[in-house]
Amino acid sequence: MGETPTAAELARLDLNLLVALDVLLRERSVTRAAERLNLTQPTLSASLRRLRRHFKDELLVRVGNRNELTPLGVVLAPLVATALGVVSRVFATASPADPSTSARQFTLIASDYGASVAGPPLARALADEAPSMRVHLRQASPLEYAPFEQRLREVDGLLMPHGLLPSALPHLDLYTDRWVIVTAHDNSRVGAELTLGELRELPWVVTFSGGGSGTAAWRHLQLLGVEASAQIVVDSFLAVPLFLAGTDRVALLQERLARQMTGLRLLECPFDVVPLVQALWWHPVYDLDPEHIWLREKLATLMS
Repeated sequence: MGETPTAAELARLDLNLLVALDVLLRERSVTRAAERLNLTQPTLSASLRRLRRHFKDELLVRVGNRNELTPLGVVLAPLVATALGVVSRVFATASPADPSTSARQFTLIASDYGASVAGPPLARALADEAPSMRVHLRQASPLEYAPFEQRLREVDGLLMPHGLLPSALPHLDLYTDRWVIVTAHDNSRVGAELTLGELRELPWVVTFSGGGSGTAAWRHLQLLGVEASAQIVVDSFLAVPLFLAGTDRVALLQERLARQMTGLRLLECPFDVVPLVQALWWHPVYDLDPEHIWLREKLATLMS
């Protein structure tokens, strides 16, 4: 990759080109990149020419009716995103963090389960301690988290359980939850307890299932040889009660979420299932960010 640039060489670098390169590599279109940066197309085309001369590479090439990244462009894309993250943190960081005056906006990706359990106590804490701070809980299904490291470069963190991200990534465990069987409160077909045999016979509402995926509890049930009937598949935890009401269906839900819902009866799983450990995951560029440290410590305190 060449030698490390000297201080004099770094002083001659134009950081605007780094921003242009990041957007060009993301959009793969001069027109769309210019729109995002609020620049004219000729201006951004000139920046692309300078970048091509610097890297001695085309970076973007036309393939059919679309642009594709060159091999060097593919290598540069994550490096540029990380570099911009570091630069933004350098100029945004203040020490120590003062949440009472901070106007920082955080974006966290979470399932509707993660947002429903951690979101309300965090919202109350912000109202009391950081009234100008904002948090955008971007809801996404667990099936949409990959590629994990790319997601972490785009946002301030992910609220998701262990088992979906490499454990070596920075993270903070927030709480442990249990899986329970849920059914409509007036389901007369289900008694006070359930057996594996009954689970085989009952119709199910299943969350996030497809292509071999699904929740850990559902996959565990399948490993036990219980080929239950997935009558309804829904990509939402919050929607499950709507498909249980007035039926004899059952479902698996996280206990903390299930206890927030009305019209449900909670039953113990008739099989051992590993508890869910919910964590906050973030990119290493935020490790020493004072406001980020405040946010994750506040979440850990609220959820303990």
